[in-house]
Amino acid sequence: MDMFKENYYDRLQVLERPGQFFTPEDRLKAAEKPLMAWYKENARELPWREKPEAYRVWISEIMLQQTRVEAVKPYFERFISELPTVKALAQVEDDRLMKLWEGLGYYSRARNLKKAAIEIDGLYDGQLPPSLEKLKKLPGIGSYTAGAVASIAYGIPAPAVDGNVLRAVSRVTASYEDITKQSAKNKMEALIGKVIPKTDPGSYNQALIEIGALVCVPNGSPHCNICPLASLCLARIKGLTGELPVKSGKKERKIVQLTVCIIETNQGILIRKREDQGLLAGLYELPNAEGDLQEKDLGEAFGLENYEVLERLPAAKHIFTHVEWHMNGFRLKAFGKLQESYIPVKEKQLEGEYPLPNAFKAYRKLIQWK
Repeated sequence: MDMFKENYYDRLQVLERPGQFFTPEDRLKAAEKPLMAWYKENARELPWREKPEAYRVWISEIMLQQTRVEAVKPYFERFISELPTVKALAQVEDDRLMKLWEGLGYYSRARNLKKAAIEIDGLYDGQLPPSLEKLKKLPGIGSYTAGAVASIAYGIPAPAVDGNVLRAVSRVTASYEDITKQSAKNKMEALIGKVIPKTDPGSYNQALIEIGALVCVPNGSPHCNICPLASLCLARIKGLTGELPVKSGKKERKIVQLTVCIIETNQGILIRKREDQGLLAGLYELPNAEGDLQEKDLGEAFGLENYEVLERLPAAKHIFTHVEWHMNGFRLKAFGKLQESYIPVKEKQLEGEYPLPNAFKAYRKLIQWK
């Protein structure tokens, strides 16, 4: 009888009478049981869900910002293997931290992880505090991450509203709030804060996120035919899934033209460290200069007195949130004395020691090691 109840009654949905629509709060309350039953059967197996400890939840949530789940998995496992505790993260060398993060992008996330780890180690004896407000005060932890850690690791009934939740709940409630605005997120957090169950709030938050990721998908039409909330979703009922959620247009990105050089020397390939402020701060780079430079410009632009142009390299593009790099490239052979800012590296050094961001991925692939 218990199995029958688990497999059947939890899937029963509360339906509305014609013309008597629920309030958004009533609608989400009615959605709880079918949502949780669906999640129990369909939740993805993810490495951070195996042991939902606060540190693991925190690291995974920061990595998942702006990054696909499948891409995060190997990074998470490598990161946790090398830095298994807050103290280890607080003490790691910056270059090593950036190397562990290499390829995930948005490197300020990693810098804030270390800043927060230092505070946690000093203020809370190396344990993330079981307090929503204290979590929010840590560097790099906003309301979403704080809610995720608080609910999943500590069972605190706090909302965790990300883009998936904003999209799914906007459709379920037929909200025309612009989800790109902070005011819409604040209202959504307040709404979910009223209905989130005190029992297993972490699974509730993850269920909403999972619905948004797998069913009420970010790109393309929602899969209403398999959605456990279909009979409650006002956007589906009213035929509004194509126009909800509302998202204002993104600002156009600034275009920056760069010339990138693979500079070969007898000691190795030349790289250099970027400034401590600005885009990709403190990371390493292939030498580059602004502008669509020609062969005659390279010596002055890259501080080379004696060099040979070996070949022109294909054009490439890299997109950041607000900027696009449009790049052309050259392969050079440099001789004699070099500027002190250049660091000659061998293949093993670039692979193991120096974090080179994905912005240079197209040209990194063209390096010819000798």
